[in-house]
Amino acid sequence: MRSLALLLAPWMFSTAAFPQALDPEALYKANCAMCHDVTGASRAPSRAVLQRASPEIILDALETGIMKEQGSKLPLPARRMLAEYLTGKKLGTQVPMAGRCEGSPPAFRMEGPSWNGWGAGEANLRFQPDPGIQPAQLGSLKLKWAFGFPNTGAVSGQPSFAGGRVFVGSVNRHVYSLDARSGCYYWDYEATAGVRTAPTVVALPGEAGRLVFFADLRARAYAVDADSGRLVWKVLVDDGPYSQVTGAPIYYAARLFVPISAGPEDGQTLNPKYACCKARGAMAALDAATGKLLWKTSTIAEEPKLRGKNGAGAEQWGPSGASIWSSPTVDAERGVLYAGTGDNHSAPLTGTSDAMLAFALDTGKIVWSRQLAGGDTFNMSCVTADTTNCPSAEAPDFDIGSSPNLVKLASGKRVLAVGQKSGILWGLDPDHGGAVLWKVAVGKGGKLGGIQWGTASDGTNAYAAVSDMDFVDPVYRPGKPLIRDPEKGGGLFAIQLATGEKVWNAPAQPCAGRKGCSPAQSAAVTAIPGAVFSGSADGHMRAYATSNGKILWDFDTAREFPTVNGVKANGGSLDAAGPTVAGGMLFVTSGYGNWGGLPGNVLLAFGVE
Repeated sequence: MRSLALLLAPWMFSTAAFPQALDPEALYKANCAMCHDVTGASRAPSRAVLQRASPEIILDALETGIMKEQGSKLPLPARRMLAEYLTGKKLGTQVPMAGRCEGSPPAFRMEGPSWNGWGAGEANLRFQPDPGIQPAQLGSLKLKWAFGFPNTGAVSGQPSFAGGRVFVGSVNRHVYSLDARSGCYYWDYEATAGVRTAPTVVALPGEAGRLVFFADLRARAYAVDADSGRLVWKVLVDDGPYSQVTGAPIYYAARLFVPISAGPEDGQTLNPKYACCKARGAMAALDAATGKLLWKTSTIAEEPKLRGKNGAGAEQWGPSGASIWSSPTVDAERGVLYAGTGDNHSAPLTGTSDAMLAFALDTGKIVWSRQLAGGDTFNMSCVTADTTNCPSAEAPDFDIGSSPNLVKLASGKRVLAVGQKSGILWGLDPDHGGAVLWKVAVGKGGKLGGIQWGTASDGTNAYAAVSDMDFVDPVYRPGKPLIRDPEKGGGLFAIQLATGEKVWNAPAQPCAGRKGCSPAQSAAVTAIPGAVFSGSADGHMRAYATSNGKILWDFDTAREFPTVNGVKANGGSLDAAGPTVAGGMLFVTSGYGNWGGLPGNVLLAFGVE
């Protein structure tokens, strides 16, 4: 699964651009337009998305972030000019945000309804057993408030709900604590890089207090005080130049487990002279109270070695890749942690790519590995006209980007249900080394296909949304936009957990005529008793009956909203994060400008009228 870091794409700067530094448009066209003027190119946000960022975010990406290597080839005045020109804002300009809660905030307490972290629990079921909303009430859901994220055109972070507050991070580097009923904010913490992980809120024993854990797109993990937003600790979990955290860390037994992705290096392969590839995925365990690293295990045991040169004369290294994109799942009964991996970015192929791994909670040792797709050595150069860095043009790109659901059936049998970009939902046996119990195809799969970001399970069924996003012409060529196919993709399935049999299939809803239209359902799904929620790339959030897949509620988020904090905001494509349900409310982040999607910057809160 491609990394979706929403900062800057891997363009290749040229020294020839230096004389153009006094003309920012010429500088942009010479160095940036080849990616950012092409809607949907790799992970590159469009120019319209960049215009919403702050100049500090762009400058940081060029100087210390994932674009440091390219930015170092530009002189400082050119970097600063580019950042200010693209955003239309001067560096150092501070725009105060309205919407702070009035008076002294009440002491935060871990009481009442909650949706904590990515999957609402250690088993990552994405199921809320006590939502405070009945299926019959879904037709009466109304928007209660909207919160606008400043300086961004993407909000792939999923909110968490605890103690009457909503905690949510954003690509704009900020993490917010909001009042769930009104949307006013208690505090605003600025991280070093963008945050797309769902926060986890924990009341630690003793003097450690109540902490909010999250991680950023430069592989730093954080603990801040839940009451005040004060930083307690910050740790660089992995110092690799292309390491990041996209999956939410998970807390268990005084430890914080952090998944690590090597995604940004994948995009560097668009440059045929890039020496691909050395970065590897990993899992790390930290002491939750102090941030001390207890163990870290690479998903690929072998160190990358020089393997030769490509057609452009650049060195070729490997093995690499096998990123962990999603939040891990804790199995306290077996004392292990489950996580899926992505493909290899360069040869040779390893047995731990596109695999489900079981890590020992205490030591990090890989107890077992179950590869679900073989022969998958792929990087972004494989979908461009220049495939110099592509290790295998036939590689399917069948990453596992979904957190596995650990389910105990009524019979006592346990099932590890995991979705894959191949379009297959797998039922694995967690008590017998991940042996395959069943598998069922719900989509055709592909590079943006299959099951992308997360399934939900209610103890009887698993619910899987299908992306299968496609383009009119899927080959990326500089200067040529990628146009989404409005007729392909989407759909929602209910699968019986005991047998793998299909219970029902709700077909995709048409979206032709809308800009950037795709019916793909890439976002993670969320279930409550009697209903399952699934968002679409066209901006619609829908609730489906778990009995037959009938649509119970449909809300179009792709429009402008007045906000409680005075920030101009609109919704857009729904991708990556799923909705959060707790305390009689539904929370949805909307806006995703990658892959030709609709940008946006809003958090929406719904309740029953």
